[in-house]
Amino acid sequence: MTRLLVECTYVFEHPDANSGIQRVVRNVIRELPDATESQECIPVVMLQGKLYQVLSLAPFKTPALDLMGLRVRLEQMANIFWLRHRTFERRRPFRNSLFARRVLYVGCRLAALACFSIPMRILDRCVNKDAIPARCTPLQHQPGDQLVLLDSSWHADFFPLAEQLKRDGVGIVSVIYDLIPLTHPQFCDAGLVKVFNDWFDWIARTADGYVAISTTIRDQVREEMLRRVGAEQVNQRWFDYFHLGSELDLSHETSSVDPGLVRLFAGQDPVFLMVSTIEPRKNHGYLLDAFERAWAAGSKASLCIAGRIGWKCDALIERIGKHPELNKRLFMFNTLTDKSLEHAYSNSTALVFPSYVEGFGLPLVEAMQRGLPAMGSDIPVFREIGGEFMAYFDLADPQSLADLVVRMESTGEFPAARTVSEWRWLGWREASAQFVERIQRNLKKAPARVERQHADCP
Repeated sequence: MTRLLVECTYVFEHPDANSGIQRVVRNVIRELPDATESQECIPVVMLQGKLYQVLSLAPFKTPALDLMGLRVRLEQMANIFWLRHRTFERRRPFRNSLFARRVLYVGCRLAALACFSIPMRILDRCVNKDAIPARCTPLQHQPGDQLVLLDSSWHADFFPLAEQLKRDGVGIVSVIYDLIPLTHPQFCDAGLVKVFNDWFDWIARTADGYVAISTTIRDQVREEMLRRVGAEQVNQRWFDYFHLGSELDLSHETSSVDPGLVRLFAGQDPVFLMVSTIEPRKNHGYLLDAFERAWAAGSKASLCIAGRIGWKCDALIERIGKHPELNKRLFMFNTLTDKSLEHAYSNSTALVFPSYVEGFGLPLVEAMQRGLPAMGSDIPVFREIGGEFMAYFDLADPQSLADLVVRMESTGEFPAARTVSEWRWLGWREASAQFVERIQRNLKKAPARVERQHADCP
C-alpha cells in the first residue's frame, strides 16, 4: 500500500485564513479519497521536528477561551492598524510636515503598544507554544511513504525533518501554485522573493515530483528546473498538474449576508464584480481606469471590489477612498464571508478579473460554475481555464474592458464565443480525486507525456 502523507501545516496552525492557497488546502484535505487496498491518504502536519496525523483541521469547539486564536486576531488587527497609519501618512497635513508625521507615529506607536503589543506579550506567556494540539496525533513514517507538500511550505521551518524522512525512504512531492515571486518579483515583498527563491532551490534538490495547478504553471516549473539543475536532473523527476474545484466550503455558515451588499444588489443597474486580495498583481488600478471610461461614456454599471487589503496598495486604497463614485457606483468590501461572496456571485452581472499573472484564477471558476460570466485579462492560464466561454481584454488598453462593459450593458449579451451555461468544471471532490490519481500515476511509471486540458473538458 502507498501512503500519501498530505502536508497541511500552515492551514492547521492558521485555521481562520481563507485566501486562495488556504481554500485549496482545506478543500483538498476534506475531500481526500477513502483508503483502498492500494493507497491511503493521510493529512499530516510537521511540528517541532516531528510528524503528526491530523484529526481535525478546524479547532475543536470548547467552552474554554481560545488564547491562541485571540493572539492571532490581535496580530491581524495590528497589521490593519499600521496599514491605516501608512494611509494617513500620505494625507495632509502629514505628507507635508516631518514634525506632523513624527507626532502621528508616536501617537500610533503608543496606541499600538497599549492595544496590541502588550496584550500579545501577555498572551504569549499564557499560551504554551510547545504544546501539541489535541487535534493531531503522532504518526510513524514508513519507507515508501510519499510526503506531499500541499500547503504553502515556503513559510515553514520543517525542512530538516523532510530531509530526514527522505533519507528514511520517504518520497517527496511538491505542489506548486505559481512561480510569481520568481517571474514577477516586482509584485511581491522583497522578503517573500528571497524566501521563495530559497524554497525553490530546496525543492529543486529534494522533491521527486511536482504537481502544479495548471498546465501553464507545470510547464513553467519544468523550464525553471531546467535552468537550475539541468536536463539530466529534470529527466529523473516527473511533472504533472491538477485543476482546482469551485465550491465555497464555508458558505453554509450561520452568518448573514453583508447588509451593504444586499443594498447594492437590490438596484436594477448591472453590477460587475472583482474578487481577490487587493495587491499590485491583481491590477485594480486598471479596473478603475476602465470603469471611469465606461462611466464617462454613460454607463450606469456599478463596480464591486471584494477582497481583503493586502500589500503595496496604499495609493490604490487612497484613490478608492477619495473617488467621487464611492458608494454610488463604486463599492468595496474587505471582510466578506463565504456566504456574502456566494450572494455576490449569484447576483452580479459578470466577474471582471484584470490580473497581470496567475497560477490558476480561482474566482473565475467559482463565478462561472455558478453561471456568472467572466471577463479576464488575456493571459495563458485564463485561456486554459476559460477557453471560448470567457471574454478577454487587453491589459495594455483599459478601453478594451470599458468597451466590453458598455457592450454587455447595452445589448444584454455576454461577448464570448460560447455561453457559460455550457461550461463545466470540477467540484472539489473531483479535484481532490484527480490530484491523488495523478500522483499515483506518476509514482507507478515514467514521467507522463505533456497534456493540454481544455475548459470544456476537465
